[in-house]
Formats: sequence, structure tokens, C-alpha cells
Amino acid sequence: MPKKRKYISQKNDHKLQEIGRLILRFMNENSTKVYNYKQIAEGIDYKNPRQRELVIQALHKLQAAERIKEAEKGKYIVNLNIKGTLTGIIDFNQSGNAYVNVEGLEDDIFIHSKNVKDALQGDKVLIVTYTYKGKKLEGSVLEVLERGRTEFVGTLQVVAHKDFGFVVCDKKTINTDIFIPKGNFGGANDGDKVVVKMTEWKPGDKNPEGEIIQVLGAPGEHETEIHSILAEYGLPYQFPEEVERDADKIDRSINEEEVAKRWDMRGITTFTIDPKDAKDFDDALSIRKLENGNWEIGVHIADVSHYVVPGTILDDEAYQRATSVYLVDRVVPMLPEVLSNDVCSLRPNEDKFTFSAVFELDDDAKIKKQWFGRTVIHSDRRFTYEEAQERIETKEGDLQEEINVLDRLAKIMRAERISKGAITFDRSEVRFNLDENNEPVGVYFKISKDSNHLIEEFMLLANKKVSEFISLNKKGDITQNTFIYRVHDDPDPAKLESLRDFVSTFGYKMDLANSKKVAESLNRLLHDVKGKGEENMIETLAMRSMSKAVYSTEPIGHYGLGFDFYTHFTSPIRRYPDLIAHRLLQHYLDGGKSPNKAELEEKAKHCSSMERLAADAERDSIKFMQVKFMEKHLGETFTGVISGVAEFGFWVEIPENGAEGLIKLRDLVDDSYSYDAKTHAVYGMRHGKRYQLGDQVQIKVVKANLIQKQLDFKIVE
Repeated sequence: MPKKRKYISQKNDHKLQEIGRLILRFMNENSTKVYNYKQIAEGIDYKNPRQRELVIQALHKLQAAERIKEAEKGKYIVNLNIKGTLTGIIDFNQSGNAYVNVEGLEDDIFIHSKNVKDALQGDKVLIVTYTYKGKKLEGSVLEVLERGRTEFVGTLQVVAHKDFGFVVCDKKTINTDIFIPKGNFGGANDGDKVVVKMTEWKPGDKNPEGEIIQVLGAPGEHETEIHSILAEYGLPYQFPEEVERDADKIDRSINEEEVAKRWDMRGITTFTIDPKDAKDFDDALSIRKLENGNWEIGVHIADVSHYVVPGTILDDEAYQRATSVYLVDRVVPMLPEVLSNDVCSLRPNEDKFTFSAVFELDDDAKIKKQWFGRTVIHSDRRFTYEEAQERIETKEGDLQEEINVLDRLAKIMRAERISKGAITFDRSEVRFNLDENNEPVGVYFKISKDSNHLIEEFMLLANKKVSEFISLNKKGDITQNTFIYRVHDDPDPAKLESLRDFVSTFGYKMDLANSKKVAESLNRLLHDVKGKGEENMIETLAMRSMSKAVYSTEPIGHYGLGFDFYTHFTSPIRRYPDLIAHRLLQHYLDGGKSPNKAELEEKAKHCSSMERLAADAERDSIKFMQVKFMEKHLGETFTGVISGVAEFGFWVEIPENGAEGLIKLRDLVDDSYSYDAKTHAVYGMRHGKRYQLGDQVQIKVVKANLIQKQLDFKIVE
């Protein structure tokens, strides 16, 4: 007669699962160590005989599920080859908790701060996953497979009367200080801001060890902080000498042999329109009326690929940088200045080599013909956006006729683009007036006007048409030619639904039936909120519902622009993907075969990643300058708008200068406040007072921390 199976109640089974999770958490703290059941029971604080019996049962269950294995009789180790392990990139938040982004998984895996082990921001990690308390999937870091970076910015704190110190890193996402032996100070003194290189992190050690490789200066000083921002993101602020030498050797002559290979457009009216402080003019427009009454419009782009050749140290450096970085007080260029501000810059009254997209347009802005190829041009005039705007508004001044024709055609193209589903986020950007010492003496907002839209439309046209030329044959079928695209995925449906539900409380409606309806709804929403109290909040939430645009070899289209094919072709001085696009266009014009896709995809990913770092550095430099500007206003009161809400507090933005400060919930002493993620608000538990995204509040500036780039505000009743 067979033995009766031992019956385990559901409640007991659930209890064993819970103990199993505790065991895995404990064993993952040192995933290479072997434990017996007594050590495990001790480690999870299960010490009495009944509890130990449960530990043994839980161990058997984990072994059966292959989460652990028996290294030798009665001794267990974490099974690193189990199905529940995943590999991904770890991303920390301010609380010390983290998320791991795993390719192919829709949602990131949450990692509690207790389970991050020795992982640091951006590391590639191996994690084990489990469902904690029956809720969402969670994970624990088993080991760091690859460091995202080994160099960090921080402040040296020398331990008094000892021969060592610690570098306390600026970013809250680095969840540990770095131990520095005396011999590794690198000339730094106590309190200096430094760049530290992590040299090792021994198993069991609380802190990694490092050496100081660069002294940046005294914290809070302007140059120190700007160089800190660049160092924080691994962005160089100087070119190596050999790269500068290579750039200086470039033949900058406009020789007749090269001119003979190009369309000579030097006799056609040509000009540039750029910001007043620009030095790198990488695009120009030409215009002439044809005998048939149509307009020939040339979009001329600096021919950087003529000067920067693959395989040279100049090209390698440009690829590593991948983008110019625009900080508040300086540009860190992708190419040495001799190229970016001189040889390749389309300065007025100089002959220049360009790569052009030339279109024949009728009076309704319909394209009748197009041509792509290398040209030589001569810019007659350099306009600032303000000067071009004046020509549009007054219909007076030199070249006003040409500018107004371009403006009229651009407006037709823009209206058509929006009617086909393009979304118009026209957010103003904060800018600073700086004195000779780079001190902020004023703040203003860059607002897009007709002259900005004029340039934007013709650049969009060139980018779109170059992309289509390579991707589609004459019949309109897809060619499968390898190319670098600028892609923008559809918005996250869940985020759109929560946006729709939220804006409905303000009386706005959204139709999410299909892509076109979503685009129409978003445009109507952005139009309807203009000038209203909730404008900033709703614009912010709409932006957050969007995906991020990236570079890719997969032509999935550009949702925000409403284009099926789109690339970046118009700024090769400051963006490496544009340089790739130029080279590929010439390759296909010469009848070349489609190159290796995987190799190009790798480059696309690198460019996307460098673009993100540059954007973060730019944002940090704006925050730094805003804090510096607000230092002069400590103790003053302003009317602000709540711009973000979190569990620990909410941010308030001052509309007249864009400065944003934090109100910590613990500083609100009139009540105990609770966070509601759905309504983007915090509520007083006793009196029901509510602070919601978009609300106007009176605040006082109480603290300006230049080093943390943070402002603290206090609510004024």
C-alpha cells in the first residue's frame, strides 16, 4: 500500500514561500558563499527548533525549484544558472532603491536598497527575481557583470589624525563613499572637489577603494562646478593635443579640382539664420525663382564628411563625443574649433563646401523635383533669428522678399504636417544673461517665433526627404537599405490613459481610439490649456507620456513629427549621426551596396546614449545657474506653480525665472501629509488640505545649495 502524501496546507505553503524569499535575500548578500542550514536560520533570525524545521522545509522547496543547490551534503549555495536570473542595467533613484532595465521586458525590475549589493549607477548586473508578498516582480543583485563607469565626482573628506580619507560623491545614486589611502590623494586637500577612480571593491568590504585622478577645485566655485558637471557625465572639456594637431593640418582651400565635382551654387542668393550667439553655422538656405514660376530652395549643410574621414583620430574623437554639449556658459564642441567655428562653419562672404538637398516647390509648397548631392555655396548674409523675424513682421530690410517667401512656404508645410498628426510641443527654454565673470544677472525665455519655425520646417523637410530617398524606391516600396534613423515610438498607452483621466477632471477630453486621434487630442489639449493656470502641469504630463526619441537602424517612424521615415542630416558639426547620414547618402548616390546593419546599430546606440548624457549635463548646468541666480533672492517671497509631486515632497517652479525648489513634506507642520500618485497630489490627513500638480502657491526661498544644485522653498500662508 503506497504511503500517503504528506498534506501541506495552503497557509503553510505560503509561509514556506515567504521564508524562501528571506533565505534568498540573505544568501544573495554573498552569492558565492556556502551555508549550512544553521547559518541560514541564524542569518534570517529563525532560531527556535520549530522555526528551524520550517527553514529546512523551505530549503528543500528552493532546491526542488533549482533556486539553490547543494554544494556538498547539508551545505547550500545560490544557483546562479537558474531560470529566475536576468541581466540588465541598474538605475538608482534618490531613495537608494533601484530599477533594472532588462532588454525585452516591458517593465523594469524593482530592487530594494537592501538588495543592490555592490552595484552602482549604470552597472550591468545579474539579478535573481521573485514575487515579493504576492505583488509585483522584484529582484536582488547577485553580481556586477560590468561596471558602467569607474570614475566619479565627489568631495574629499580627510579623516582627522588618520592616513586615509573618503570621497563623498555628489550624486545620490552612488550609494557609498569611496575609501582613499593617503598615497592616493593625488595632491588633493581636505574639502577639494575631485574626480576619483574606483580601483577595487573587495568582497565583504563596505566601501570600494579608489585613487584621486584630478583635482577640480573648491566646491561652489563657478569653474569647479562646470568642470564637475562635465566630469560627472564623463564628458571631456578639452581635445587631446594630437586631435587638435590633426585638425590644424586639414586643407581648407576651395580648390578648383574639388569644385568641378560639385554643383556650383555660389551665384544664388544664400543666407544663414541662427541664434545671436552662434558660432557654428551648419545650415544655410538658398532661394531663387525659376522661369516656370516655381521656387528652387536649397538646404545647404556643412560638408563635414569631406574633412572628417573615417579611421582618423579626428573621426574617432568625434564618434566618442557623438555630440556637442551646450552648457549655460559654453559649448563643448564635438569637433575642434578650427572645424566647428571656421572650416565647416557657413560664415558670410566665404566660399564653403556643402552637402545639399535642393527642392523645386510650387506656390502651394508642393515638391515638384528634388536633388541631393555635394555643392559649393557662398553665403551673402548672416541673420540672427531676431533680424529675420523683423523682416517677417515689418516686410522691410534687405532680403525681406526672400525671407517672406520662405516663411509663407514654411507655414503651409507646418499646417500640413500638423493636419497629418505631428504634435506641437512649443515649450519655451530658459536662458541667462551673464556678465563678464559668467555670473547670471538676468533670466529670459527663448520662445519660438516665425523665423524659428521657418528654419525648423526646411530642416525637417531635408531630414525627411533624405531618409525617404534612401528607404524607398521610385515605386514607393521599402528598399531595406541600411540607414541611421531618428525614431520616436508611440506613447505608452497606460500613460495616455492616466493623462486622459487626469485632464478630464479639468474638463478636457481626449480620444485615444487610434494614433491619429491621439495626436489630434494632444494638439487640441496643448492649444486649449494655453494661458490657463494648469498649462504648465498639463504640458509636463503630456511630455512625460511620450517616448524618448533615439537613433536606430529600424525605421519605426517618428510619432511626434508624424513621419514614417526620418533622419538627422542637418547638423553634422554638432551631431555624429548626421555625419553618418552624410556618408551613407553619398555611398548610395555612388551606387554602393547596403552596409552591415549590426555595426551601424551599435553606433546608433552609442550616439543615443551620449545624447542622453549631454542632455543631463545641460540640465545640470541650467540648475546650477538657477541656484546661483536665486542665491541673491534668499528670504524673498514668490508666487510659484507646483511642478512635480513625490512621496517625500513637491517641487515648485517660479514662472518668471524657471527656478525650481523642493518643499519637503516633513517641513509642512500644519498636518501629516500623504502622497496620492493618481491625482499627482499630497493630502493633509486631518484637515484635508491638498497640494496638487499645477496649483499656485506662495513660497519663500530658504536655501540655495550650489554643490547639490538644489533650492529649498518654504510655503508661505
